[in-house]
Amino acid sequence: MKKAPLTQFFKVTAAPALLAASASVSTAAFAAVKDLPGGPAVNQLNLPEPITRIAAEQIWLHWFMMIICLVIFVAVFGVMFYSIWKHRKSVGHKAANFHESTAVEIAWTVIPFLIVIGMALPATKVLVASKDTTNADLTIKATGMQWKWGYEYIKGEGEGIGFVSTLDASHRQISNDGGPKKGQEIDNYLLKVDNPLVVPVNQKIRIITTANDVIHAFAVPAFGIKQDAIPGFVRDTWFRAEKTGDFYGQCQELCGKEHAYMPIHVKVVTAEQYSQWAGVKLKEAAAKADDPSKVWTQADLVARGEKVYAANCAACHQANGKGAGPIKALDGSAIVLDKDHLKQIAVMLNGQNNGAMPAWKQLSDTDLAAVVTYTKNSWSNKTGQLVQPAEFQAARK
Repeated sequence: MKKAPLTQFFKVTAAPALLAASASVSTAAFAAVKDLPGGPAVNQLNLPEPITRIAAEQIWLHWFMMIICLVIFVAVFGVMFYSIWKHRKSVGHKAANFHESTAVEIAWTVIPFLIVIGMALPATKVLVASKDTTNADLTIKATGMQWKWGYEYIKGEGEGIGFVSTLDASHRQISNDGGPKKGQEIDNYLLKVDNPLVVPVNQKIRIITTANDVIHAFAVPAFGIKQDAIPGFVRDTWFRAEKTGDFYGQCQELCGKEHAYMPIHVKVVTAEQYSQWAGVKLKEAAAKADDPSKVWTQADLVARGEKVYAANCAACHQANGKGAGPIKALDGSAIVLDKDHLKQIAVMLNGQNNGAMPAWKQLSDTDLAAVVTYTKNSWSNKTGQLVQPAEFQAARK
């Protein structure tokens, strides 16, 4: 009996088995992943569902331009290929020898001009509308920093509220461990934050953007907005969400090594829910308005510093203070152990290593004093030293 060639054996026997195995692995790996309402979808090809009028018009404009480009493509290449085929030399056609056709010159000047005007008018309308930030019901300042967002409600209901929004610590830990494991259902992986931006539905929200360190970009695809946040400059954009829910975005500028860990979470609620939330936040802010001249005990500073460290520092330096890779350890650090408090205070206020260690000026003097005291008295750092808020207050001047 003649032996079948190896290639034939692979086609008949091995290939189907490999395909089946590959399909089962892919199904196992991705079965738990689902569409994230307000965020990315599995196998998404189109733009996300629009939640604002501007976003809806952008999608219409996108398809309008695509259709025009497709028609031009088909028309131009259709005529070209027809001419090449119909007038080829092999069927007896001879090349014409002519030039300077006035009709052709006029046609290929006027027709493209009209097409450009037809495309520019609706595009300009959408662009102008997207830049009209006047008459806003609520104005919020979004400050980009490596690698989180600071929000300040500066005009409208909730004026005076301010907080920092950081990637959820559990998601960062999952990323450090190599990503979600098989069977983990995390539809909002690397998009969950500790403090989402809360806004009311059907109200015009103006977002003022700037940055503390490098260029960032505030972008939420469902709202149709993307605005660069540039150090030393102020830019703005706006949206009016027409649905309640959770909507997600990310920094869309390459802002450093942890660019992927800078999500945006906007929670759109009813006007009543927003009023309740704003009332609670304002009361919390009033309760946290510490007197920087107050003298704290070491125990109180350490207890408060532990919370500040968990929220802002543990993602990089780890809960045990050992650091990871290029992130320096705080446990046993010479600067932390040094009796000259100004060395660590300078790092906290100004950062170091070209932004690898970001500045933390946005935190209050009390929070900064607490977290420094915590690092000086945790793990093996039993220095007994404590830093008072007044030291940070003096260093800022």
